[in-house]
Amino acid sequence: MIPLARRLDAVRGSAIRDLLTLTARPDVLSLAGGLPAADLLPRERIATAATLALTDPANAQYSATMGVAELRGVLADHESVRAGRPVTPDQVVVTTGSQQALDLLARTLLDPGDPVVVEDPVYVGALQVLQAAGAELHPVPLDGDGMRVDVLADRLAAGLRPRLVHTVSSFHNPRGVTLAQDRRRALAELADRYGFLVVEDDPYGLLAFDGVPPRPVAAYGERVVRLGSASKVLAPALRVGWLTGPLEVCAAVERVKQLTDLCTSSLTQAIAAELLADTAWFDAHLKQVRAVTAERALAFTDAVAELLPGVECSTPTGGMFCWLAFPDGTDTAALLPRALEAGVGFVPGSAFAVGDEPRTTEARCCYASYPPETVREAVRRLASVVHTAAT
Repeated sequence: MIPLARRLDAVRGSAIRDLLTLTARPDVLSLAGGLPAADLLPRERIATAATLALTDPANAQYSATMGVAELRGVLADHESVRAGRPVTPDQVVVTTGSQQALDLLARTLLDPGDPVVVEDPVYVGALQVLQAAGAELHPVPLDGDGMRVDVLADRLAAGLRPRLVHTVSSFHNPRGVTLAQDRRRALAELADRYGFLVVEDDPYGLLAFDGVPPRPVAAYGERVVRLGSASKVLAPALRVGWLTGPLEVCAAVERVKQLTDLCTSSLTQAIAAELLADTAWFDAHLKQVRAVTAERALAFTDAVAELLPGVECSTPTGGMFCWLAFPDGTDTAALLPRALEAGVGFVPGSAFAVGDEPRTTEARCCYASYPPETVREAVRRLASVVHTAAT
């Protein structure tokens, strides 16, 4: 047996990634993975941008570790608009997906045993990164308005001193809720008062169904590192993510990234820069994605209300996820194998558990990947299994 590093002992495998193998079967309608709809990926526009990018030899070369200057400039402009204050290109680090940004941050800022606040239920990607870093996790519950910042304030007053507070602030993965604006302001004020950094993980903020992205936590304070991604708004295969934050954090992350992959793909950065800079096209693309995804969300919630009466379902206002709770005590992990046999997949709530709640009677479903009629069929298959298990 080959010995592995001890830090891996604490890292829980991703149930979602494991599920992707099973749900890739053509007979399974997957509500499991957070995959953007294939029919909404702008493949032709990406192909045009790729052809243009390949006319410049620099886009087939290595690039700066911080990222291609053109993309960093575009992202700085976007983030300045979102935050309502200037963000400079020096405050932007381009990464290979936002998951790498989170990993780089953890390796840059955390030592084993450092306390970190996470939401409960927690985003699985954050959980894995923080476990690998050896962080001491302190879960804070969510309600319909996002993280219970009042609970966090009480724990801080009682002596908790986290290095980081991680939040998926908008259209939460997995819970689907959005952090209320008064809580965003309060969280930024707590960061200033107690000296921690907020890691605002925001891959879904631009997918607000009403077309108005929530004002970020970073609009209320400067002790915030924002994570963004092209995966949900352009295409996952580009593997372009980014972080913005204080200059000293960005400079330190750059050093760690040099040890990791030297630089993110110059080609995909050039493609992303061209698409994001074309604001008229990008705004029209987002408008279509929002409208279509909102229709699919409504199809999902309507089908749950009709076919799974009594099951509690969150009401999405953006993003990709609904959270189900089964008051009758249905064990969703035990339900999953039967659901897969019936041709539908989901993620059991236990995959997102981090605190005292095992979340065995809850589940996350992604409604974004299929048209409304297919979404309804997926819920019908799930309902058939739930009703069979109850008899």
